[in-house]
Amino acid sequence: MPDRGGGPPTGPRIRVGRPSRRVRTLLMTLGVLAVLAMAFVMFAGFWTDWLWYRSVNYSSVFTTTLWTKIGLFAVFGLLMATAVGVNIWLAHRLRPPLSAMSLEQQSLDRYRMGIAPYKKWVLLGLTALVGLIAGASATGQWRSWLMWVNGVPFGQKDPQFQMDVSFYAFDLPWYRFLLGFGFAAAVLSLIAAALTHYLYGGLRITSPGARATAAATGHLSVLLGLFVSLKAVAYWLDRYGLAVKSSDFKATGNWTGLRYVDANAYLPAKTILFCIAVICAVLFFATLWRRTWQLPVIGFGLMVLSAILIGGLYPAIVQKFQVQPNEQAKESPYIQKNIDATRKAYGIDKAEPEDYAGKGDPTRKAEQRTEANSAASYRVVDSNVVSPAFQQLQQERKYYQFPATLDVDRYTGADGKPQDTVIGLRELDITGIPKRNWINDHFTYTHGFGAIAAKGTSVVSDPNKGTVGSPDFTESGIPTTGQLSKTPYEQRIYYGEKTEQYSIVGGPQKELDYEASTGPTKYTSYKGKSGVSLSNALNRAAYAVAFSEPQILYSGAVGEGSRILYNRTPKERVEAVAPWLTIDGDAYPAVVDGRIQWIVDAYTTTNGYPYASRTTLGDTTTDSLTTNQRAVVAQQNQVNYIRNSVKATVDAYDGSVKLYQWDTKDPVLKTWMKAFPGTVKAKSDISAELRSHLRYPQDMFKVQRELLTRYHVTEPEQFYSGSDAWQVPDDPTNKDSSAVPPYYLSLKMPGEKAQKFSLTTTFTPAGRPNLGAFMAVDADANSAGYGSIRLLRVTETVQGPSQVQSELNGVNEVATFVRDLRGTDSDIEYGNLLTIPLDGGFLYVEPVYARGGSANYPLLRKVAVAYGGGKPVFKDSLDEALDAVFATDGSTPTPQPPDGDEPTKPNPPKPPVTGEGELEDAINDALRAQQEADAALKKDPEDWGAYGQAQKDLEAALERLRAAQGSSSRSSASPSPSSSSSKAS
Repeated sequence: MPDRGGGPPTGPRIRVGRPSRRVRTLLMTLGVLAVLAMAFVMFAGFWTDWLWYRSVNYSSVFTTTLWTKIGLFAVFGLLMATAVGVNIWLAHRLRPPLSAMSLEQQSLDRYRMGIAPYKKWVLLGLTALVGLIAGASATGQWRSWLMWVNGVPFGQKDPQFQMDVSFYAFDLPWYRFLLGFGFAAAVLSLIAAALTHYLYGGLRITSPGARATAAATGHLSVLLGLFVSLKAVAYWLDRYGLAVKSSDFKATGNWTGLRYVDANAYLPAKTILFCIAVICAVLFFATLWRRTWQLPVIGFGLMVLSAILIGGLYPAIVQKFQVQPNEQAKESPYIQKNIDATRKAYGIDKAEPEDYAGKGDPTRKAEQRTEANSAASYRVVDSNVVSPAFQQLQQERKYYQFPATLDVDRYTGADGKPQDTVIGLRELDITGIPKRNWINDHFTYTHGFGAIAAKGTSVVSDPNKGTVGSPDFTESGIPTTGQLSKTPYEQRIYYGEKTEQYSIVGGPQKELDYEASTGPTKYTSYKGKSGVSLSNALNRAAYAVAFSEPQILYSGAVGEGSRILYNRTPKERVEAVAPWLTIDGDAYPAVVDGRIQWIVDAYTTTNGYPYASRTTLGDTTTDSLTTNQRAVVAQQNQVNYIRNSVKATVDAYDGSVKLYQWDTKDPVLKTWMKAFPGTVKAKSDISAELRSHLRYPQDMFKVQRELLTRYHVTEPEQFYSGSDAWQVPDDPTNKDSSAVPPYYLSLKMPGEKAQKFSLTTTFTPAGRPNLGAFMAVDADANSAGYGSIRLLRVTETVQGPSQVQSELNGVNEVATFVRDLRGTDSDIEYGNLLTIPLDGGFLYVEPVYARGGSANYPLLRKVAVAYGGGKPVFKDSLDEALDAVFATDGSTPTPQPPDGDEPTKPNPPKPPVTGEGELEDAINDALRAQQEADAALKKDPEDWGAYGQAQKDLEAALERLRAAQGSSSRSSASPSPSSSSSKAS
């Protein structure tokens, strides 16, 4: 027996074999099922999207967007994969036949031998990877592609290059994408080629001899030449990019367009750099014949040096030594271009300030009182305050709710005349469902019920008709009855601002319709054509996956006729069917043609309007009411062109979406209508009843008012100095430092004979509290002047909103009112402070609510009114307040405390004190004069005029106090005859 040699003891061998056929079959089956499951999850998202778009009859939007993305993915993915793959293949083909025997090449041999069997697969894998990444990136440019392909001319040219605005809005973004893609392809190809050349010996780092073969030199030189050529194109496009370039201009803040240094330094520098880049690219291409890097390297260095000196240093020198010494004169022509373009881009080019005194004639009180009756429909019911009253008085059931901010619309009143109306829908609130479960949440409780409306100009005043001070409802109850339901309308609300959960309707499971105050509970089954059918297993399975709810697949509550409703808020639906629109933050309901329709304002925007300054929509449209309540849905948040080009409606019952062309001249809308034909209806298709409820949108108005704080000035010198800049005041009725919201109300502007439904706001001078201007826009879509902006520039010193509010807080009646309220465990709540032009002055009207006690919702208790700088009055009703503020008993309004920029006017002398009853008045006058002196010195330490006048008032008050004390002592020493006779008797 042969010797086996030493070694470890041997034992029984464990045979490791292949898994049995049964195990292999099981594993393979599990693998296939896992792949199918993943594929179905991906398919479910696509399939449910397709079903939803088909259900709203906007399948063309889905297919156009989908095929555009697929086309971009395929084309640019293939281009990138081809560019990288061809250069790797070419570098491999140009490899030297023999590698130098060096340590560097010997170490690389191992990698070459390891890759050799898999070269094709490595090449395919790398190219596929870069292609997938590039294709996925390109799909995000579908908007740029569609705008470039379908672009419509603006018919306006920029002042610098005389190019149509469409070049900057539609063409330049696409060219920049192509340029960026070209740079990416060139860089990736260069890196891939260089690595391949190095791996196969075409490039050597430590090996002796030449560092690169002639073939590698030529190949890489061409790629570098392509890169530099793209840089030349970039320099050329940068010239046009100056017209839409944003920069920080210290004189005006945010700036868009060319300035002096751009036109006289950067523009020629870009042209010179373009020429240098072209020459440098030619030198790189010439390496194919010269086989040397010397000239291209010199050229590239020259280009880099030129970019530093010509593109960076030279403009800085021009700015420092030519512009700064005389900046206003140098920049004036360019400021003028910016002013003109900005006003045109935001639709404020026709808004010209009109001088308006702001203080009424105190001798015309009787006439002013008469004019006040027709100056406006004073909306004393504040839609931002009374929602709790709607909730408590009209909620009916805990599972209903109203929005925190109600809407203002116009409806025909009982007298047949248009009436400003506060309206809100009674929407479903699933958090109030008595018993929460899947069936109740999604099958039983599916919709809200009814539109609730109240007069905007009056409240309940008769105790027999309700709580005094509560909203005077014109439509109420469940089902609702009143002014709106004289013509019956569909009251069920399946789509609303608060309806965010999905519901399954129309199947075996009955829905709760409503619970009336008397009578049996009503049930219903959805009869609309909205939603997606769940009658087949494929759809049920897809939605079970999409909503992560397996019960949709097997629940008996889902059956024949079942339809799933989702994407139920108006903004969601409009944004989905028109993803190229920017949606206003406030959709509002209207009862139109027997249905409740949500009206949604939508905007077309671009950030490529030359010379027009940009604004951030999210910031510009924020005010004291937008916190956690409403927000602009923006595709591109920074814009420098905006038009309210589309009015959209969403049916509250069947969810149908209709888009109507509103601005028939907007080239951006025309471009999108070419890209998505048939999606937008003609303006003539808007019914007369629907048009009567259309209004000027708040967010558009807020963007325009923000721009008008600076761009009401049309003279470049004045614009540069900023001496006439305005600001939007903070809301004086809100503790937060946020902008006052605009208010809808019907009013009569100066020179007009009738009231118009308007959207209004106020301005104050920058850094000062007094009123600077008043802005109103004609918001009635039936008006010939719809959208026209009126600007009243206040020429006298008039109290601003915060000053009026502050003075109101100091009125004795207010202090007494607040003290009495708190004694009943209630508190005061101020409503909207309305500003109305009247007879050369401004009338301020503010409703005041009490909240708490037995009725825990706001009740209108008082109305405050001020006019012409006079002291506010605080009365039980609007008529009483107007009578008091325009009293004709010879009294004059209390003059406004003088502003720091206006000469101080002495207070009128008061008669001497002659009796003990006036002693307290004299003391109060002295204290008030001292407070005014302290306040004047605190407000402006250098304004000694105001302080001196206050000191004079203090001395006069003290003199009256001494006189009062003497009179009082004399009265005590010598009783009056009447008192003596009383004692004697």
